[in-house]
Amino acid sequence: MHKTIYLVRHCQATGEEPQAELTEKGKEQAEELMRFLEKRNIMNIISSPFTRAIHSIQPTAERLGLEVKIDSRLAEEKIISKNLKDWLERLKGSIRDIDLKMAGGESSREVANRGIEVLEAVTDGTVLVTHRNTMGLLLMKIDGMEGIKEWASLSHPDVYEVKVRKDSYYVRRIWG
Repeated sequence: MHKTIYLVRHCQATGEEPQAELTEKGKEQAEELMRFLEKRNIMNIISSPFTRAIHSIQPTAERLGLEVKIDSRLAEEKIISKNLKDWLERLKGSIRDIDLKMAGGESSREVANRGIEVLEAVTDGTVLVTHRNTMGLLLMKIDGMEGIKEWASLSHPDVYEVKVRKDSYYVRRIWG
């Protein structure tokens, strides 16, 4: 099977809670994202249920006359609470040990695996809109992204083109 999928990180938002809206800059980024994606062969759009993800891709969906479908497997599940003083060190630990599971959270492997489930199920020309943790862990799994440095460098928004050929993934960043 051959297909091209676009993996998108949402635009700049006011926060990290599920209902966080886009900032004014984020709204401008969503329009820029629409102009960037409108000339590609987009046939489907699937988004995290978080408001910032949906609003990031809504201008594109409207321009292309497509519905934004929701898939909770693309949601940003907290691996670690940022309320902890050492959250970054704990995050680094969860990347080094992908099976590490903090109280009430998911392991990095679980987050990546649910992303892969979506990626494998979609058809050619699909846009998947997600978040930094989910996107970074998915890229680590399919493309060998190495960890926290690359994770930290994901922009608002960010777009990766994923070409699937048989059981191989060919990934390249096409944003910026």
